[in-house]
Amino acid sequence: MRVYVPTTLAALAQAHRGGALEQSAAYAVTPALREWYVSDDLEELEYAALVRAAQSSLRLLAVDPRTPRRRVVVALDVPDAAVQPFTGDEYQDQASLGRVVLAGPVVLAKAAAVHADAEDEEVLEDVGAAVAAIAAADAGDADAQFSVDGAEDHELLWYATQEIPGLIG
Repeated sequence: MRVYVPTTLAALAQAHRGGALEQSAAYAVTPALREWYVSDDLEELEYAALVRAAQSSLRLLAVDPRTPRRRVVVALDVPDAAVQPFTGDEYQDQASLGRVVLAGPVVLAKAAAVHADAEDEEVLEDVGAAVAAIAAADAGDADAQFSVDGAEDHELLWYATQEIPGLIG
């Protein structure tokens, strides 16, 4: 199963040094995500899971003001048995569709790719505004949601795993 693990550049750098990303939350094509999109197009559904992971990366950025304001998502394939459904007490809104829990750490050597924001000034400004607004957007503030949506207007770039040193450098 392909999963998308939200992270930050700082956490990716730490994982690169240690070999594993200590992150249990991820996003994947789940039955709930399929039902919401009413689609059988796997590529479209995987993109939806990627977008949700990127939005979750905003929440991680909001917790760590020192890390660069770039959304980062690690994509990897794991055995189905390594993925558990998310059963938290949190409200299951549209943004949490596709959320899953990984059984163990993400071994970076098994990653298929890394997706991250460009270092373009406009992208960084929009992501910074989204990070500042994510808590208010989660609470239902429509203006804050507009800021979060501004970051989602920017596609994440694709990086091969061999490019991680340059990405975190």
